[in-house]
Amino acid sequence: MLDELTTMNQISNNALLSFALDLASAVTQPNRFEQLVYAVRATINCDAVALLVNNNDVLTPIAQRGLTDDLMGRRFVIEEHPRLQEICSSHYPVRFPADSEFPDPYDGMIAGHDDDLKVHSCMGVPLHLEGKLIGAVTLDSIIPGVFDDIDSRALEIIGAMSAMTLNTAILMEQLENKTQRAQHVLQAMNEQAQVKDGGEMIGQSDVMKALDQAIKLVAPSDFAILIEGETGVGKELVARRLHQTSLRSASPMVYVNCAAIPHHLIESELFGHIKGAFTGADRDRQGKFALADGGTLFLDEIGELPLEVQGTLLRAIQNQEIQVVGKDQARKIDVRIIAATNRLLETEVKEHRFRADLFHRLSVFPIQVPALRHRQGDVPLLAGFFAERFRRKLGLQQLTLSRSAIELLEAYRWPGNVRELEHVISRAALFAKADTPIGITVISPSHLTGLQINQDTKERVQNKTSNVVKEACETEKSIDFRLETDAYQRKLIRSALDKTNGNWTKAAEHLSMDRANLARLAKRLGIRVIKEVVAE
Repeated sequence: MLDELTTMNQISNNALLSFALDLASAVTQPNRFEQLVYAVRATINCDAVALLVNNNDVLTPIAQRGLTDDLMGRRFVIEEHPRLQEICSSHYPVRFPADSEFPDPYDGMIAGHDDDLKVHSCMGVPLHLEGKLIGAVTLDSIIPGVFDDIDSRALEIIGAMSAMTLNTAILMEQLENKTQRAQHVLQAMNEQAQVKDGGEMIGQSDVMKALDQAIKLVAPSDFAILIEGETGVGKELVARRLHQTSLRSASPMVYVNCAAIPHHLIESELFGHIKGAFTGADRDRQGKFALADGGTLFLDEIGELPLEVQGTLLRAIQNQEIQVVGKDQARKIDVRIIAATNRLLETEVKEHRFRADLFHRLSVFPIQVPALRHRQGDVPLLAGFFAERFRRKLGLQQLTLSRSAIELLEAYRWPGNVRELEHVISRAALFAKADTPIGITVISPSHLTGLQINQDTKERVQNKTSNVVKEACETEKSIDFRLETDAYQRKLIRSALDKTNGNWTKAAEHLSMDRANLARLAKRLGIRVIKEVVAE
């Protein structure tokens, strides 16, 4: 008898060891909940196992084996099911006798059996963690008394291990879902930005063609890029174009406005922090470098970054590794850096406001975005692009720009560049809509508010208009209507005489004229009249 008990304990120990190994592998599997159920069923012989998670006293099945598929759609309010209520109110495994009066919530749900088959053996293991009920495992069999001889201590161990595994699995799934949501958000941001920007750079000027060639040249590489240009020229659009045409386009491009981050939070924003790293750090937070891992990090307004942070940024870019605030270990990352500034960084370096080594690290391939005033012929194209965008937003049938409005836009110097043009067209569209709410809406010079038009600009527009009128008038003066008419009539008469071999009578008929009138007209036009022979 003693030998038999020893053998049973050895089998129990082996089963528990196998169970523990199964649980360890289950946590890393994508179907971790199903793997937990599989481990329980492999350890305890039964016909059906269900894993349920507790949420506000409602048990929700998240994995099962041996029961019908509709179980997964059910929600069990604990107080409505006496067996589940007894399991959940206990801290130890509960075995129900075959003749228990409590109705079984799974009656008729054993897979592969008749619908009216009742469960004969039922056992439940409550899953507690730190005194809180997080779920339950239920085991059922069609054989009465099959669970009666299972060691209670072994069941308690299985319950404790299952509870820890379930909690870990739930936390991992939450983390994975959070990461996926973050990736979806980043992807959506990229897509929205692409739709917003139209997916293209508008312009056909020589400087824009040169810019496009530079982007196509450097985009496939992993070179760090420094985009320079005045405020409003479209540096962010260039950065997005670089990312979209790079080999990293499927990964996120993360935007950082260096000028908008408080100085004491810049390292946390870039590299992340752990809970308790500083006052106010109430949870772990990923930095922008980690979010951009595998993709592109766009550091806008890099010239505003304080000197004390520039050294840390330089090390991160050089070594491709970051150190989370509050952590001692460094983490490897794979990030392409694109920086942008409206400052002249070379001047900033000379005046010791920007680190020379960081400047050289960032400007492996510098790109200069031209100011709008240097983009000959691009203003009408951009105006049309923005007009069409605001036509859609305002629900207008048509939105056009008058010739005089375009001339005024072309004459303006645009200190705010493309961004200023966009704002001017947006306001003009509203004013034009108010003047013409239906039909074709036309933007005229009176709608172009906010332009600081000086006298020089006004004179240039007026002179251009005057020159056009003057040229038209001069063109009209150069035509002498009488001379042109005489030349035309002379041509017709000579052609008619050629066709009739000099017969004036037949020529007059051909021209639908009286012969005498034709003779007088020919004489005035200098066409010699030859006396007609009677034989004709």
